[in-house]
Amino acid sequence: MRQSLPRVPKDRIAVVIGAGGATSKAIREAAGCRVFRIDSDSGDIEVTWGEAGSYDPVKAMKLPDVVKAIGRGMAPDAAISLLQDDHFFELVDLRDYVGKRSNQQRRIRARIIGREGKIRKLIEQLTGTQISIYNSTVVLVGEEFGLYSARQAIEMLAGGAEHGTVIGFLERDRKRARLESKSLDVYEQKPSAAPSSGFSHLVPGLEDVSQARRHRRMKASQVDPKDVEAVENMMNLSEDETVQWEEE
Repeated sequence: MRQSLPRVPKDRIAVVIGAGGATSKAIREAAGCRVFRIDSDSGDIEVTWGEAGSYDPVKAMKLPDVVKAIGRGMAPDAAISLLQDDHFFELVDLRDYVGKRSNQQRRIRARIIGREGKIRKLIEQLTGTQISIYNSTVVLVGEEFGLYSARQAIEMLAGGAEHGTVIGFLERDRKRARLESKSLDVYEQKPSAAPSSGFSHLVPGLEDVSQARRHRRMKASQVDPKDVEAVENMMNLSEDETVQWEEE
């Protein structure tokens, strides 16, 4: 089966090919396709897959995103991670926020990157994603939850939100995710702890007697005083119980 992939911008063709074809070979091996061919002049890519069952159809679906990510400035290693089941791809078009005006696009790119790239690095660290900014697009690669948060952060910055507001949002979101990950979905009932007497195992039957007495005390504490029959039953002594009294 043959598959055509998105065309790569001319200034990114060499990146997709790699030194001595190393990158294109890595993509082919990671995806499991038979042939990965890129036209070094036009940037057109054609892939050939084997017979049905000889390759992973999910990887075949994700491969166009891998090429698109590299074509939009993402490092090849980060883009290839998209072939993992738990990694996904998002693309934010800045023209949706500032139109086609190049000066406004530069302004938004600068806000997302931050001084010396600090804002982009913070977003990546807080969301566990990798971000690439290329012309009018922002490409994000990562796991589902972090990717959703990172996209929200990018959209907030593109919409004019302050850096502090965005970072505060990500920190709260990260804290909430940690709390949710610590919540228990399954509760395991542990066996009752051994008695603390330290010597009950030395006297045969002592533990059974202790358990019976504890059970009677618990049962007695639950008797309704208005229930005459229940009170009478409670007052009946067991074989191991006696009543003693003496005058003061």
